[in-house]
Amino acid sequence: MSNYDQIKAECYEANLLLPEFKLIDLTFGNVSVADPDQGVFAIKPSGVDYTRLSESDIVVIDLEGNIVEGTLRPSSDTPTHRRLFQAFAGIRSIVHTHSRNAVAFAQAGRSLPCLGTTHADYFYGEVPVTRPLTAEEIRSAYEWETGNVIVERFTALDPLAISAVLVHGHAPFVWGPSGKKAIENAVALEIIAEMALKTFQLDPHVPAVEQHLLDKHYLRKHGAGAYYGQA
Repeated sequence: MSNYDQIKAECYEANLLLPEFKLIDLTFGNVSVADPDQGVFAIKPSGVDYTRLSESDIVVIDLEGNIVEGTLRPSSDTPTHRRLFQAFAGIRSIVHTHSRNAVAFAQAGRSLPCLGTTHADYFYGEVPVTRPLTAEEIRSAYEWETGNVIVERFTALDPLAISAVLVHGHAPFVWGPSGKKAIENAVALEIIAEMALKTFQLDPHVPAVEQHLLDKHYLRKHGAGAYYGQA
């Protein structure tokens, strides 16, 4: 038995949901799950096909970047995950995908505005896009600097209310309080990105949803007086 069995199992199960929900192609994408009390997180190993992935393959990293359990090389995106776990208190799982509709917004350098209630049920306002990384940031420590530009973009935003970001020219990172919830948020992001693209085809100048409707839909699920679903 390992001290990390629980997060490794949760991480493994969440990673298998990426192809199930068609959030990835080939081996693009990864999920990490943290244990804040132990100061570690579990993450998918780099380049391992999802059909061959096993729970024992999952790598455990501490928040200083040291491998504490596992024999395989961790995801190349590990430094980005580590930076977000350091910066965003309250998140336990991070999902990185290359889901096609969300990537379209990232590649266009466009934030994903809240156009309707489906979006408002999950994200309290637009899903932001980062600035492009500089040439020096890309040369020096690309994955770590990717985390830094995300953290920079959230200087005035609440990562618990807007649990996703589009990295300019790259792809989304999404997070949540558990592996399954982070995956759900990633699925929701891809759905609303597809809806937004179709909406813009019908009306390129459609405005964002009214604030009072955004408030109603987000807060009835996530606010102090939330009443959606079962207690």
